[in-house]
Amino acid sequence: MAAAVSAPLLRFHHHHRCLLRHSSSPRRYPAGFSRGLSSVSFGLPRSTTTAARSTASPSAPSAAAAEATDAASAQAGSDGKGDGIGEEERVVLPTNESSDRLLRIRHTCAHVMAMAVQKLFPNSKVTIGPWIDNGFYYDFDMEPLTDKDLKRIKKEMDRIIRKNLPLVREEVSREEAQKRIEALNEPYKLEILEGIKEDPITIYHIGEEWWDLCAGPHVESTGKIDRRAVELESVAGAYWRGDESNQMLQRIYGTAWETEDQLKAYIHFKEEAKRRDHRRLGLDLDLFSIQEDAGGGLVFWHPKGAIIRHVLEDSWKQIHLQRGYDLLYTPHVAKAELWKVSGHIDFYKENMYNQMDVEDELYQLRPMNCPYHILVYKRKLHSYRDFPIRVAELGTVYRYELSGSLHGLFRVRGFTQDDAHIFCLEDQIKDEIRGVLDLTEQILGQFGFRYYEINLSTRPEKSVGSDDIWEKATLALKDALEDKGWEYKVDEGGGAFYGPKIDLKIEDALGRKWQCSTVQVDFNLPERFDITYVNSNSEKKRPIMIHRAILGSLERFFGVLIEHYAGDFPLWLAPIQARILPVTDNELQYCNEVASELKSKGIRAEVCHGERLPKLIRNAETKKVPLMAVVGPKEVQARTLTIRSRHSGEIGTMPVDEFFRRIQLAIANKSSSL
Repeated sequence: MAAAVSAPLLRFHHHHRCLLRHSSSPRRYPAGFSRGLSSVSFGLPRSTTTAARSTASPSAPSAAAAEATDAASAQAGSDGKGDGIGEEERVVLPTNESSDRLLRIRHTCAHVMAMAVQKLFPNSKVTIGPWIDNGFYYDFDMEPLTDKDLKRIKKEMDRIIRKNLPLVREEVSREEAQKRIEALNEPYKLEILEGIKEDPITIYHIGEEWWDLCAGPHVESTGKIDRRAVELESVAGAYWRGDESNQMLQRIYGTAWETEDQLKAYIHFKEEAKRRDHRRLGLDLDLFSIQEDAGGGLVFWHPKGAIIRHVLEDSWKQIHLQRGYDLLYTPHVAKAELWKVSGHIDFYKENMYNQMDVEDELYQLRPMNCPYHILVYKRKLHSYRDFPIRVAELGTVYRYELSGSLHGLFRVRGFTQDDAHIFCLEDQIKDEIRGVLDLTEQILGQFGFRYYEINLSTRPEKSVGSDDIWEKATLALKDALEDKGWEYKVDEGGGAFYGPKIDLKIEDALGRKWQCSTVQVDFNLPERFDITYVNSNSEKKRPIMIHRAILGSLERFFGVLIEHYAGDFPLWLAPIQARILPVTDNELQYCNEVASELKSKGIRAEVCHGERLPKLIRNAETKKVPLMAVVGPKEVQARTLTIRSRHSGEIGTMPVDEFFRRIQLAIANKSSSL
């Protein structure tokens, strides 16, 4: 089971095509990139924002994200200084999907930028320039650009915008388009034109000065763009067509919004996202590392990160056992033949590592857990009375990723999936799916994730399984969602070839959407592995198989949690829950006794000393320790502790037993503090 990548992620739009140029020659391109942030609320200083809030997800009321941010901010946004995002008013940023005007602005900005570049750099060749989730980009074949060049380009864009030039649509024949492109000596345009199947070819002109072979849409004139709401962000290298054997191009990224306030909110969001970057926090808090001596994309969990993983795994296992799952542990390798039977070698080979020879037999590192669970099912004959059978595993898998695509914990080569499979009868599908949705809500709710974006994907053109079983399974998924009261969108034809599925995205403290949970009905693997059961008539029948993941992978989910909480984990998850701080070394013995007592009762406590008390407190704040217990001569004499909370400030003086009781209660309630 694989969780899809999070936000923001770039993919091509299928309805957008463009080719840019000065005044008399056209162009189009296949498409731009999109998908990632849906409607997002970002913080702005109170003086610059008008508060508003849209529905955060199909499953939530209109105040959803505001509440989600407030709930998470107690531990997710604050750094102890009152500057968490939850303390600011919110401005709701539109998206390309929610605002046609914004999409047009961004599309036109790509044209305006290309026009500006070719005015300043006449020898540059244009390629593609789509709108993307947060703005637009354009690829040019030209000499490398500098930050100083970006400023010049932005200044030229402002000039074009101020001229309020009209955007005029023109239709030409394919022959005419080709003639104009050849006259301008634009080789990339010719290649793109060859891939365009529709006729006639449409052109958008910017005044009399420049044009673009493009399908639109655009604003009426450049003056409809607020130049103060546009910013050029960066330059990066990009291979033509994404193929490293092709020419390296200069890609200029820009962002564009409807208003200057929206741009300010977006910039604030970027700064906040940078502050929360899990790679930086992982280093600062000593949670994990990627050791290049061992290889890219391979995660080393340090003691503090490992204890958080231990808490996550323990909670996950306990909940699954309570809900009728059996736990499994299966090997990391298997004979290559197993992956031939499953179809992975035929359809997934590019994501698998090379096979290894073991005593003249080929073995394969596993990319998925599913075949193993099927082998466990097949170990004995099953009756219809045995169903449903639910098995779950925190199983580590290995998938080949190019080094350039690796990204912290979000894209790795080895990761642990919270994988589960349910074997059931046809008439049990709905109840089992509903059970998975309840389980998903329970597990994700522990971390403050309560607002989701849900998609139901239905049968694609190419599929396995009968019409009848597809209809029954799809209806069961719909009924389960409706019973749950969750709204969802239908992605017609977006299902896997082997069955319909439900995908769920969570919303973090910044309003970003992350694909984590998935539920998939599978008609393929039961057939491939010929798994059966005996029905009430003593006939062998094929069971239904349901794939299911909730967190996706532990590595990626941990990265999401780090950024969601800004490394400021709630008390129940914090690697160190309490730090005992002696005023002087005279109190050190008592502090060590207290720490030992707390540890013996399951509390993660440590003693820090050797500095003045204010420095000890600052250090604990920097390391985001939820609770500090200050010990001076009076506390030693009275056998008490003076407690300070990272989130609530001074709590007061209390006996050790009372401190332990309150910590226990806060952990049981998944509270951020006492």
